[in-house]
Order: sequence, then structure tokens, then C-alpha cells
Amino acid sequence: MFLPSMPFHKPGSHLGTPPGLTSRSGRAASFACLLFGLFVSLSLAFGSAHAERLKNLATFQGVRDNPLVGYGLVVGLDNTGDQTMQTPFTTQSLQNMLSQLGITLPAGKNMQLKNVAAVMVTAALPAFAQPGSQLDVVVSSMGNAKSLRGGTLLMTPLKGIDGQVYAVAQGNMLVGGAGASANGSKVQINQLAVGRIANGAIVERAVPSFQPEGGFTNLELKDTDFGTVERVVEAINRHMGPGTAAAMDGRVVQVRTPQAPSARVGFMARIENLDVTPAKAAAKVILNARTGSIVMNQAVTVEDCAIAHGNLSVVINTQPVISQPAPFSQGQTVVAPVSQIDLKQSGGSLQIVKAGASLAAVVKGLNALGATPADLQTILEAMRAAGALRAELEII
Repeated sequence: MFLPSMPFHKPGSHLGTPPGLTSRSGRAASFACLLFGLFVSLSLAFGSAHAERLKNLATFQGVRDNPLVGYGLVVGLDNTGDQTMQTPFTTQSLQNMLSQLGITLPAGKNMQLKNVAAVMVTAALPAFAQPGSQLDVVVSSMGNAKSLRGGTLLMTPLKGIDGQVYAVAQGNMLVGGAGASANGSKVQINQLAVGRIANGAIVERAVPSFQPEGGFTNLELKDTDFGTVERVVEAINRHMGPGTAAAMDGRVVQVRTPQAPSARVGFMARIENLDVTPAKAAAKVILNARTGSIVMNQAVTVEDCAIAHGNLSVVINTQPVISQPAPFSQGQTVVAPVSQIDLKQSGGSLQIVKAGASLAAVVKGLNALGATPADLQTILEAMRAAGALRAELEII
């Protein structure tokens, strides 16, 4: 199992201003000490600034969570449940549950309930979880319930991908939102159709435990990088002995593990805590077309280029014009819309973006254009096509 990541502390020291010295030799000695201290601080900072524990860079294959899902009912709502006439599956589920409890409803009776809601329950079964362990579950409405606040989830079996029941969920929900409505007016804060139950599920079946095949286990990096794989292999062989690890490809490292389970746990724990400096990532710019967000890493550089960008806006203003008929003409009043279209184009002067070898220089050059994030997406794409942007564009 993986331990939670600890925050990385970058070593460094704050150097104060040296006190005033009267002699030249004293000032020279103080200045030399200042430079030496600064050199040591920078050496320590840059020497371990990019080093990360291996558990932050890779995971052991087979050690993972397993998704669980189930269908259930939430009761006890304050007239905010499903409208049973519009959600027949809620009524059917309630009838099936009551029949299992020995209650038979008369045929042809339609239950008009407002405090019951059909929900989907999801959870994640962690690796090595044993029967009796508790899991957090998320409860989401699948009907037209207005709110799940104050509801209680009835016993719901949670199944895995193989159709087997691995956990059972039940309990009172915690909904982070709040809202009220009256006479067509509504006020709502956050989401009311989703709730969470802490330790709301109990594991009933364990997933087969992870067992290395033939004394080997695979360590899989989160990102494909041949340079990082090579450094991981070097770090493992340096601390665990030559021949312990071997690179399979740009993402997977095969590790020889002990046969005894107790020795294997300690061995994998030591591997997870090894410090590895990952290779420098490729230059990449991420564009989110839905939100207009732009994120670029420190490897992005630009070449000298000239950019002219102008905004084009079209404004359509439509107003109704009422035409009244003449008196005693037996005509009808006609409403005719009249539209006025206004086309505006702001002039964009030619701006020179100077080459930048650092991320700060790139940001400064792009900010000089005065364009919005939506405009910058088009500009960055054009710069890449022109060969002025040394980075890969990825649209999400």
C-alpha cells in the first residue's frame, strides 16, 4: 500500500546583510563568506529541488483501487424526493423492497410519495481491503429529486465489474448544499443532488491480494519518459544492488522482489522512498477550449516573431415594431421585428514578440499583446504553425 505523500521541503537559508566593517580585509572576508554561503545554499537548493520520492512518480502494477457501484433508495426526505409519476423506477424499486419485507400492496395502487428518491451509490475498494473494512460512499440522485438533504440511504449492495457484491452501503448522508423555494422563486447554494456518507459501506468480500509473478514485479511510471525510467533503474540498482531493476520500455521497470511476503513489504517500502530526479519534461502548452485556460510548463520557449491581432465583433439589436390598422378597416395589429446589425473591428497593430529562453520571458512577451485568453489560444496556434513557438499544443 502506498503511504500518503509528504510535502517536499526545499532546503535553503536566508542570508542577512553583513554588519558594517571598518577594515578592507574584514569587508573582503565578510564578502567571501557571503558568497560561499550563497553558493552552498544554491547548491543545496538546486541539487535537490527537483528530486522526488519514487512513490510520487510511479506505482506498482496490481496495487490499485477497484470501482464499485450500486442502486438504492434514499428515504426520509422533506418533500424533496422523486415525483413517482415521472420516475416509475422509483415506485417499482420501493414495491420490490416492501415485498421482501413482507408487505404486499394492492394491485393498481399508485403511490404518491415525495420523501423517496432513487440514487446511484459509488465507492472505491482499495487494494488489500479485507472484510469488515469501511469505505466512504458517494450518493447521487438519478431521478428528479429536488434535494437529498436529510435523507437516509437504505441497505445497498455494491458490485464490482465482475458482478459480485464486494460491499454493502447504508447510513445518513451529508449534503454540502442548501436551498429553498417558494412561489416560483428559488435559492440554492452548491449541489443538493449529491451526498456523501463517511464510512458508509462495509467490505464483505476481499479482492485477491497482489502476488508478484516469478519473483518479479513491475513498477509503472505515471508519465512515459525514457530518461526518467533510466534514472529510476539507476537509483534502484544503486541502493538495492546491481541487477535488481531493469527497464522494459519507456514506462515500466521490472524489479526483482524477495519471495517472503514480510521481506517483500519492507523491500517495496524502501523502493518507494528512493529519491529520483525526473528528466526535464517536453515543452507543452495546454489549452482548455471550454474555460479559456492556458497552462504552459517551464520548457516552453519562443522565437522572434511579429504578431498583429484585431478583435472582430458583431452586435445584432432586434426591437419589435407594432403596426396598428386604420380605424374601421377591420385590420389586425401586426408585430414586426426590426433588426439592426453593427459590425465592429478593432485595429491591431503589428507587435514584436522577442525570443525568450525562460517562462517569464514568454509570459512577458505574450502579455505585451494585450489579448484575452481566448485570443491567446488562436495566437499560440498560429505561432506554433509559424515555427515561433517551441512547444507542443494540447487541447483538452
